[in-house]
Amino acid sequence: MNFKSLPQLLDYFREESTCIEYYEQIRWNGNVVCPHCNSENPYKTKRGHRCSNKDCKKDFTVKVGTIFENSKIPLRTWFAAIFLATNHKKGISSVQLASDLGITQKTAWFVLHRIREMLKDKAPKMIGTTNMVEIDEAYLGGREKNKHFGKQRSNENPDLRNDGTPYQPKKMVVGFVERGGDIIVKHVARATKEEILPLLGKHVAKGSEVHTDESIIYNKVGRTFTHKTVVHSASQYVVGNCHTNTIENFWSQLKRGINGIYHHVSEKHLERYLDEYANRYNTRKLSSQERFELFLEQSESRLTYNDLVC
Repeated sequence: MNFKSLPQLLDYFREESTCIEYYEQIRWNGNVVCPHCNSENPYKTKRGHRCSNKDCKKDFTVKVGTIFENSKIPLRTWFAAIFLATNHKKGISSVQLASDLGITQKTAWFVLHRIREMLKDKAPKMIGTTNMVEIDEAYLGGREKNKHFGKQRSNENPDLRNDGTPYQPKKMVVGFVERGGDIIVKHVARATKEEILPLLGKHVAKGSEVHTDESIIYNKVGRTFTHKTVVHSASQYVVGNCHTNTIENFWSQLKRGINGIYHHVSEKHLERYLDEYANRYNTRKLSSQERFELFLEQSESRLTYNDLVC
């Protein structure tokens, strides 16, 4: 199989049995393992497999313990959804996905969030081991001047709207990108040293060369890293090899995607959307098939509807 487009993918996965065989090879590589007790060499049954462990003896399929568990949607449709969601540079809305695949908008919304669960980083990633790192923060949300009077921040009480209902400020995110490498994007409560510096120590290798703007947030970065700065307020954007243009380019793509495709992202699910955009960026050098297979290998994540909405 070698597909470069959605029609080629759908032509190959015509039958559900083909999808199951393919996914079993991706997940188990010929060595079937019981997802309930991790025992090997289960029995083959008409509907899937049965554990050979006498203390378990549970029936299971390749979907158990993955984003596909308890889903009535055919794997062929799931594969098409994964292909669309991971290949569209700015993402795809649940309304558009529902129209493309012939499912309801509510189902498409749940499918997309399960795909984002698959894209979530399972372990802390470390960057900066081979190249310099750029760090910057961004703010997501509408401009204050564009909001209706009753929805603007009150000068008397900045935590409340003028009509007395809670005010929702912009959402703040911080990004760490290794030039020519991967990016890590996290949602933080505030743009402060206390919020950002612990993330810097967690995700950037000690001693790395770090480039930032002139924000006071990064004043203490030089204690652990080689710190270089560009002064944007003085129209300074590149000084030798020091700049933050790489992370700024990512912010422009993220903001165009959220504003143009999703229009609004709740703070509750913001991390999932950030994982989606970061993973598409980190796999930008892979072919469509390589990216598809890589994400399927990471699909052992369970997300129920109640966990998503509660």
